[in-house]
Amino acid sequence: MSDVLVIKMEDVHKSYYLANGEEIKVLRGIDLEIKRGEFVALMGESGGGKTTLLNIIGCLHPLTSGKYLLEGENVGNVRDDYTLAFIRNKKMGFVFQQFNLFSRLNALSNVALPSVYAGLKKDEREKRALELLNTLDISDRKNHKPTELSGGQQQRVAIARSLMNNPEILLADEPTGALDSKNGLEVMEIFRNLAKQNKTIIMVTHTAEVAKFADRIIYMRDGKILDHNYTLKSDY
Repeated sequence: MSDVLVIKMEDVHKSYYLANGEEIKVLRGIDLEIKRGEFVALMGESGGGKTTLLNIIGCLHPLTSGKYLLEGENVGNVRDDYTLAFIRNKKMGFVFQQFNLFSRLNALSNVALPSVYAGLKKDEREKRALELLNTLDISDRKNHKPTELSGGQQQRVAIARSLMNNPEILLADEPTGALDSKNGLEVMEIFRNLAKQNKTIIMVTHTAEVAKFADRIIYMRDGKILDHNYTLKSDY
């Protein structure tokens, strides 16, 4: 982990508005700093704003007010969909609880997909995808479709896909939520190894056993960060 800030937020608010104009406040003044190579877990009760914060970090949702600096660039005010897609594709990888693989594509094609949009030639992207599948010890399933893979295998494919464009930042929303404990721990070991390679990882989880893998735990409640360096209770 370096001392270089990858993410800096100042007084970030996020609200949604109902059809009748009623404001629903989700984030209430978030101040946040995350360094390059840091592995951070976002914890807290359901409805506390963890996933909303992750989506704003990932440039998936716009913030309502405040400042968001990504590698020193103010991206909080960007509203152009093309620019936001470019930022996501170049700088970030996403891992979701339900894998979000394309059912009609085999594992190799699912992994290679992000580089299609990046303009990589077919032979180059297939070579890169196979290397990632091999690194995650699942290259023998390269021709299998998602329905032919176990949950743990699907998540390995999803992680490989997130790494396809060699992003500096990985965003994971409950990455072990659909897995049994054995596969969940194996996935977390993968994340820990990626962190050792200086990847910045930001993960939402409600599970203490998963959060233990992170360098730092940020605890949220009611749209606020209550603790930037939360310590798990000894009985976890």
